[in-house]
Amino acid sequence: VQLQASGGGLVQAGGSLRLSCVASRRTFSIDGISWFRQAPGKEREFVVSWSGGSTFHADSVKGRFTISRDNAKNAMYLQMNSLKPDDTAVYYCAASPTGYYGASPEGYSYWGQGTQVTVSS
Repeated sequence: VQLQASGGGLVQAGGSLRLSCVASRRTFSIDGISWFRQAPGKEREFVVSWSGGSTFHADSVKGRFTISRDNAKNAMYLQMNSLKPDDTAVYYCAASPTGYYGASPEGYSYWGQGTQVTVSS
């Protein structure tokens, strides 16, 4: 399974971006899906996840970021609002065929290649 992430870019603080991630096969109806991010010099960080109708957000993005999925398109999305400079990172989508949707990267089998998000102050 391959995941292809897109939608990153440069945005001013307070702005919005929508990231997309498309899978090479029909999988998202049962998978746990998530978004992680990694800023320069830092470890990969959990952002948000979804499985079976339940979502799990990192405290730093609660109320600002929303994860969604479109099973018909084998796609998932990350809507990011009220962006802050601290949100600057490479964002990665991930999927788990076991339905795992926790915060540990080790729980996910499939990863996208990452898309850069830069928020200017």
